[in-house]
Parts: sequence; C-alpha cells; structure tokens
Amino acid sequence: MGVTRKTSTQNRMASGRSQRAAQSARSRAASQTADATGALRPEERIWQVVAAIPRGRVATYGQVADLAGMPRHARLVGRTLSNLPPGSRLPWHRVVNAAFTISARGDDRAMNEQRRRLEREGISFVGARIARAHRWEN
Repeated sequence: MGVTRKTSTQNRMASGRSQRAAQSARSRAASQTADATGALRPEERIWQVVAAIPRGRVATYGQVADLAGMPRHARLVGRTLSNLPPGSRLPWHRVVNAAFTISARGDDRAMNEQRRRLEREGISFVGARIARAHRWEN
C-alpha cells in the first residue's frame, strides 16, 4: 500500500477551513464582550439608553432600539429587558409599546408592577394609554 500525500491545494483548503473556524470562534467571542475598538455589546447599548430615560418620561421599545443604534430591533429591546436580573436598578418600567400602553405579559402582576412604578413617578394614564405629556422626546 502506498502512502497518500495531500497536494498543496488540499493543504491550502484545509488551512483555509481552520482559519475560517478560528475566525468564527473569535467572532462569537467578540459578540459576547466589547470588541477591540471598545464598542459595546447590543445589550449594553440598550441598557445605556434605558438608563438615560428621565424620571416621569417613557420611551417605546422601537425608540430605545433606534437610540441604541439598532433600528427595527424593538423585540431585542424587550428580550433584553425581560432578561434583567431580579432587583436590577435599571428603569425598565419606563419602556412601553408603540401604542404607549404597557405590553401584555403572561403575568398580570408584572403589568401591575410596571403601572404602579410609572404612577409613582407621576406618569398619568388615559385609560390604558400613557398621556402624551410623558413621552420622552430625545
């Protein structure tokens, strides 16, 4: 039996695959932390925008996404806020849906808690909708 040797083309192809695999791994790792330029992860950008919403004002999920540099990613904002740890000091309750109402959840207690927090900050409601005077104009 003869020894099979890889051709130089096969070696280059194998090397290219391993380089792509290494690049993919680096890319995944970079998306989990700030990149080499110091850019923040999407979640961190969302947190910064939410933290900037003034007391007594509300913003929509879409507005937060736009200000975080991620237009059309309102659902990511919702998912990010829903994953906050219990006891977080981030004012998540100041983010509402596009109709300026509190988004329905599977748990009515969470909706009641959000409304209670907003009312404590002086935000008034007209029915289920937040009064226009409380909309954050950034």
